[in-house]
Amino acid sequence: MDLTRRQLLGRTGLAGAGLLLPPAFGRWRVVAQDPGELPAPSPRVARFERLGFGMFVHWGLYSQLGRGEWTMNLHGVPKAEYAGLMQTFTAADFNGRELARLAKRAGMKYVTHTSRHHEGFSLYDTRGLSKWDVTNTPCKRDLIADFTEGCRAEGIVPMLYCTTLDWTDERFQSDWKGYQQYLRASVELLCTQYGPIGGFWFDGNWSRKDADWEEDALYGLIRKHQPQALIINNTGLGAGGEIGHPEIDSTTFERGRPEPVDRHGHPKWVAGEMCHTLNFHWGIAVKDFNYLSPAHVIEELCGCRRAGANLLMNVGPTATGAVPPYETALLEKVGDWIRLHGGDQGPLYRGLPAGIQGEGRDFGLRLGDEVYLFVHDLTLTADTRAHAQSRGPGARPFAGLDDDWKTATWLDDGEALKLVRWGDGRLVLHATKYPYGTNTVVRVARLKA
Repeated sequence: MDLTRRQLLGRTGLAGAGLLLPPAFGRWRVVAQDPGELPAPSPRVARFERLGFGMFVHWGLYSQLGRGEWTMNLHGVPKAEYAGLMQTFTAADFNGRELARLAKRAGMKYVTHTSRHHEGFSLYDTRGLSKWDVTNTPCKRDLIADFTEGCRAEGIVPMLYCTTLDWTDERFQSDWKGYQQYLRASVELLCTQYGPIGGFWFDGNWSRKDADWEEDALYGLIRKHQPQALIINNTGLGAGGEIGHPEIDSTTFERGRPEPVDRHGHPKWVAGEMCHTLNFHWGIAVKDFNYLSPAHVIEELCGCRRAGANLLMNVGPTATGAVPPYETALLEKVGDWIRLHGGDQGPLYRGLPAGIQGEGRDFGLRLGDEVYLFVHDLTLTADTRAHAQSRGPGARPFAGLDDDWKTATWLDDGEALKLVRWGDGRLVLHATKYPYGTNTVVRVARLKA
């Protein structure tokens, strides 16, 4: 029973109010239309959804100060003083291929790296567009070239973060048209000098919501030079799920667990992606000790896949470009969990939401003629929050499973599990407790019909 995406999503029960039409500015508006209509994903969007899990990298001059990526703005560092950081930027420990190897070890399929952040400093050769680039530092090498080549060598998809906001370029305040031309010229370099790019991740339009960002021209040059690249523009905190311009291929959920994107009647299939960071900053912050645990990341990854969205998890390299030891160890542990649950061919990458809903955070994904049930909160340690409650082993009912399912087994050890059907139609998995010495945070059961 190999269901198509259209058939699966037709079973989700998501309400479709009508056709979403783009406004001149702001949110999309809804126009009545047949709620059953679903667009088909373009090949680039379908590929992106299968990637599932990616690494975000925030690294720049700010990394030398170790106070987060917004330190220039929030700590009031004068531009001249901040520019002095260019004289000590060596990138001595940055290696694009090593970064890609860590991503692969963690089970990540793509890396989105800052090419330039809001401070205006570029990690690539801007070829005269700006003096604030890596060629005018002791590093003297194009780090985006190093990054993209390293990713391809390891089979990782390179994607590029591009700020649209700039704190140091005077044109941002005084010559809006000139600044837009500079922005497009910068993006065109990234499109034409670094080989195939998986996507462009823009950030900053939220800083001037009523401005004309000339998105038609910006996205048009990407479609011209990199037609298979994804286009994403971050809607910012508190605006998760907004879509915006018709060329956008994925909506964003910044540090907010995504909900399923209702695509009924939509003119195109738009993916979803949650970006999250391992502490409370995106760039390295040496006095921030509030880091996530591997368990927390595993739960966030499962929560994203429940909604059919990707998880883009951020790391902040050191001043010289190395991923710190804690982040490295954490990501390796998450990679171990992914491999235990099917790796590349498992439900995390290939499973599709199909309206299979348990109680609490429990849910199911379909993969071909199998279903994978994700069971949460078997123990207190399955959630890092102090107020968490363990539900323990026992009956876990799921709605949306109407077929005659015969067998259920845990993926982590192959133990057979009991299935029963309640009178209300829900299928009940009798979840057993973890064996001593085992705790996989989210336990996954495979069902076969």
